[in-house]
Amino acid sequence: MPLSVLIALVFIGITSLLIFVIYLLTPKKSILEERLESLASTQPEVLTMFDKPPTSFQKFLGNLGANVPLRVQDYGKYVKMLVAAGIRKERVPVFLGVKILLAIILPVLYLILYGIPVEKDNTMRILLVVFFAILGFLLPTYWVRRKAKNRQEAIFHDLPDVLDLMTVCVESGLSMDGSMVRICDEPFFKKSPLVREMNIAIQETRAGKPRIEALRDMGERAQVDDLKSFGAMLVQTERLGTSLAQSLRVHSDSLRTIRRQRAEEAAAKLPVKLLFPLVFLIFPALLVIILGPAVLRIIKMFGEI
Repeated sequence: MPLSVLIALVFIGITSLLIFVIYLLTPKKSILEERLESLASTQPEVLTMFDKPPTSFQKFLGNLGANVPLRVQDYGKYVKMLVAAGIRKERVPVFLGVKILLAIILPVLYLILYGIPVEKDNTMRILLVVFFAILGFLLPTYWVRRKAKNRQEAIFHDLPDVLDLMTVCVESGLSMDGSMVRICDEPFFKKSPLVREMNIAIQETRAGKPRIEALRDMGERAQVDDLKSFGAMLVQTERLGTSLAQSLRVHSDSLRTIRRQRAEEAAAKLPVKLLFPLVFLIFPALLVIILGPAVLRIIKMFGEI
């Protein structure tokens, strides 16, 4: 074995051993301390650049994005996408400014770092410049859609638990608005996007907006079908005068059934998704490890004949 390889292996082994010893000696918090810290935590929700008050750079991006000509349909599409991701609709110009800025910066970086010093083919250089410009323009849209999808999944998973807590509040004598306020004050749901949407609906109701419209707008903002059905259920219960606690319990059970069915569907898709990594990555490595020595021995045997 070469000396450099031996030294590298010794260095990696000693480093791993030191990290393991430090991990064992580091004092760990008990379960009770972690639970108390989670309940007493008053840290605000982590905000993105689209949620914080605009800075001078964001104002520059807003002025840059305000010059983009958009149709009313396209503007409405961007507004729905940003609101579904939890970003205020007033940040559409900032979002457009980010798209334009990335569409300019990525081609310039490519030309400075690789295109001009290394690339000699002008046709390939032009194609890559166009590619990076399109990529920079599309990256913010992909990020916002990914953020909206994660937020919708979080709302879907939190909805049954929120409905259970609302059922307990209603059965204890609170009204619908009082139970929603109680849920918004619960520390466990402080960072939940569902509670954030409910808080917006409560503020709109207090400002004079009809409760029916506030509940409908809550589902439209999040673009979650289950939240829309929840708002429709509350509206129907209020109009017909049926038992709110019973309706909440039935709706919560149906949502849990849907969540379990989606989990079973995802588990059923797993073997198909694992097929390609197994065939193209794992099986070839196993064949090389298992059959490699035999093939080398056969080649050596035929070479001696």
